Amino acid sequence: MNITVNAKLHDLPADTLEGALRHLGYANSTVATAVNGQFVARTARSKTVLKDGDRLEILTPMQGG
Repeated sequence: MNITVNAKLHDLPADTLEGALRHLGYANSTVATAVNGQFVARTARSKTVLKDGDRLEILTPMQGG
């Protein structure tokens, strides 16, 4: 399935947000996520079904001042 992740096209075998994060190497990371511009809470990721053409944003926290 073709999903745009942070503005880059990816062919992902996962059908849920949780599976996509695992496939992309974010399984144990603290990140914020949005699908098609809508925030998705960590607790909802396993129930969030992805469809071909969806846009996924993954944001990681930054340190600094």
